[in-house]
Amino acid sequence: MRRLQPPWTAKAGWRLKPDWSWASLPFLLLAWMLIASRFPDYVLPQPWAVLAEGWRWLQKGSLGEQLLASLGRELAGFAAATVIAMVIGTLAGLSTGFRQFVTPLNALFMAIPPVAWAPLTLIIFGIGNLAIIVVIFIAAVCPMVVTIQEGVRAIQIGAIRAARTLGASRAQLLWHVYLPASLPALTAALRIGFSQAWRALVAAEMIGASRGIGWMVAMGGQIGNSAQVLLGIALIGVMAWLAESLLFRRLDQHYQAWRP
Repeated sequence: MRRLQPPWTAKAGWRLKPDWSWASLPFLLLAWMLIASRFPDYVLPQPWAVLAEGWRWLQKGSLGEQLLASLGRELAGFAAATVIAMVIGTLAGLSTGFRQFVTPLNALFMAIPPVAWAPLTLIIFGIGNLAIIVVIFIAAVCPMVVTIQEGVRAIQIGAIRAARTLGASRAQLLWHVYLPASLPALTAALRIGFSQAWRALVAAEMIGASRGIGWMVAMGGQIGNSAQVLLGIALIGVMAWLAESLLFRRLDQHYQAWRP
């Protein structure tokens, strides 16, 4: 009589580990409730108090405004960083001299925390979206350049020589060899750049913004509203999780077979 196999067992007989990712959120909520039970509500509120705070912001029509303000700044800075990083990273991967020129600059800017640029950008551009977008751009562009550069350098020399043997021009080589082979590195660069840009966005909004998720967190801390602070933190995590699950993870899986 044939034994029934569990649903996570492969057909070939290899036993695969069950997926426990579903347990992360209940574990987090349980830990939150247990820790919050040891503190007063005004210090560390329970999850339902944060949900009530979110419902209050939603009722007065301010929650969507804060989300849209942050997302607009994030997408503007991230898009600019993506375009510049693709150009610089590709050139650095193709040219040894240009890579030697860019590497010290990348090391310098990556070592400086993005929030350190916020006061300077506020002085130069004033309080507004442009100063925050510049901080986001600085935070995202350097790690993306390094990732794309290494992805271009990892392209197999055999594919390049084969294309040249077949008479491919420089434009054809770039479009048909370098670009497809560097797509996995590009998806990794997008994932890294988005996370860095998101962190910089919140930090910059806490310093020089009149609306946004970072502004919510900063204002909640100033008035002693722990539920508002945790609401902002939860929104930051949820938005990052949605971007990872709905976009970047799918891109990475799509181009997984293209990796060298």
